[in-house]
Amino acid sequence: MNENKKGKIITVTSAKGGVGKTIFLLNLAGIFSRMKQKVLIIDCDLVGGAVALDLNLNPIKNIFHISDDIFNNRYQNYTDYLTSYQDNIDIVASCKDPKQALKIDMNYIMMFLKQVKNEYDIILVDTTHGFTKENINILDKSDIILYMMTNDIMDIKNTKSYMEVMNDIEMDHIKIILNNSRDINLNYFSKYDIRSMIGRNIDYSLDRSLYIKNITSFLIEGEIFTLNKSLTFKDKNDLKKLENMARDFIEM
Repeated sequence: MNENKKGKIITVTSAKGGVGKTIFLLNLAGIFSRMKQKVLIIDCDLVGGAVALDLNLNPIKNIFHISDDIFNNRYQNYTDYLTSYQDNIDIVASCKDPKQALKIDMNYIMMFLKQVKNEYDIILVDTTHGFTKENINILDKSDIILYMMTNDIMDIKNTKSYMEVMNDIEMDHIKIILNNSRDINLNYFSKYDIRSMIGRNIDYSLDRSLYIKNITSFLIEGEIFTLNKSLTFKDKNDLKKLENMARDFIEM
């Protein structure tokens, strides 16, 4: 354990599914890797987690085994639960069997999180959407919460309610990301309109130029497209914007 290293825990969450948070998280990991940061991805979407699937990995152990092994006094080393994607990126996969999710004690996952914080520069945590007891535990331990939303009326409504709860529980370490690249046909409201409706500023936005039509082919190959040197975006500045966003998170 490196006692001098204190990695930053960045959690990506949302109020509803289908907003693109997992794809964003994976490509943010790619950006951090390009910046020579050592990254751990923890998939805490305990029932619907797709990180291992999206990266075309087949982990031997997953997040359930961390809890189960600690409870049964079998836990030895955090590395036993990691699956390597590339030199700078490791993952802890979500449960293969949804029934395992019911048996996870989040106190043990928080113990694990405390340990790996001393081993990585960045810990990226994916969550399920909404307020669950698991999510609240993770959000409370996070250095930065990245909340992702789209330009969708139901999502905007849910975001307003979500932010009211966040204010009530005094979680002010949250940044809102408007994902316009998820569905380029969702263009109903301006940023000003959305700010007015949710009562919060939009901290970052992913432009429609980041939309990738054949993204499924990247997922089938298990590829993080921000690590694909041959990929070009419609706007040459898009990759730079993502890099600047990542630098902001490191400096926060």
